[in-house]
Amino acid sequence: MKLDAKVTIKDVQPQEGGYLIDSSQGKKTCESLVIATGGLSIPKIGATSFGYEIAKKFGLNIIETRAGLVPLTFDGPMLEKCKVLSGLSVEADVICGKKKFSEGLLFTHRGLSGPSILQISSYWRAGEKITVNLAPELDISVYLKEHKQNNPKQHINNVLSEILPRRLAQSICDELSCSGPLGALSHATLDDLDRAINQWHITPTGTEGYRTAEVTLGGVDTKELSSQTMQSLKNPGLFFIGEVVDVTGYLGGFNFQWAWSSGYVAGQHA
Repeated sequence: MKLDAKVTIKDVQPQEGGYLIDSSQGKKTCESLVIATGGLSIPKIGATSFGYEIAKKFGLNIIETRAGLVPLTFDGPMLEKCKVLSGLSVEADVICGKKKFSEGLLFTHRGLSGPSILQISSYWRAGEKITVNLAPELDISVYLKEHKQNNPKQHINNVLSEILPRRLAQSICDELSCSGPLGALSHATLDDLDRAINQWHITPTGTEGYRTAEVTLGGVDTKELSSQTMQSLKNPGLFFIGEVVDVTGYLGGFNFQWAWSSGYVAGQHA
C-alpha cells in the first residue's frame, strides 16, 4: 500500500486479517500498521494527537502527556530579572528532587533555558521548586569570607564578577542591597550571597509548552507493547514507535536514537 505524502488519514478500523484505513485518497487495507506520528511537540511542523487517538480507539492506555526538554517560564520579579539578564549564560547545577544536571543555563526574556534547564524540565512538576547553583565549583560562603580576611578593601561586586558574569554579579548585589568593600559586610550578608549563588531556590510558573518543547513526555504505555517488536499486545499487526510511545531520553540524540531503533524493530516484524 502506498499513499502520497500529503494524504490525510480520516479513520482506522480493524478488519479480518488487518486494518482498513480511510484516507483522503480513499480506503486502503493492510495486514500491518505502524503508527509513527510523533507527539505534540512543535505543532508548527504538523504535530497532532492523532497517534494517541488511534491508540485509545484500540484500547491502549495513554500515560498523561506534557511538554519535555522545554524552557521554564516565570512571572513577577523573577521574570523581570530574566529579561534584564536575557542572553547571559553560565555553567550551573540545576536540581529538582533527586535529579541534578550540570550544564549550561541561559537567561531569556521568558525565563530560563539552556541544556541544564531543558533536562530538568522533564522532571519538574507545576508548583515545585528547583535549586540552581550558579558557581558549582566554589563554596561561596568560604570563598567570600577568605577574601574578606585577605582583601577587605576589595568591593563585593568586583569579587563576584571574578566568579560570575558582571551583569549577573551586579544583579545579585542589587537584589540583596549589597555594596561596598568586603570588610564592611557582615558574615550574615556573605551567607545571603552564598544562598543567592550556591543555593538559589526558584519556583517556575510553567514552561513554554509544546510550542518549543523538544519532546513530548507520556504517550502510549510501554506495558501495552511488546518490547521485542513494538506490536500492540491487544491488537496483532498494530505497532507504535518513536515519540508517540511513553519513552523519553536526555538531550544528545537519545530521542532520535529511540525513534530509529524502535522503527527498525517494528520494521522487522510488521
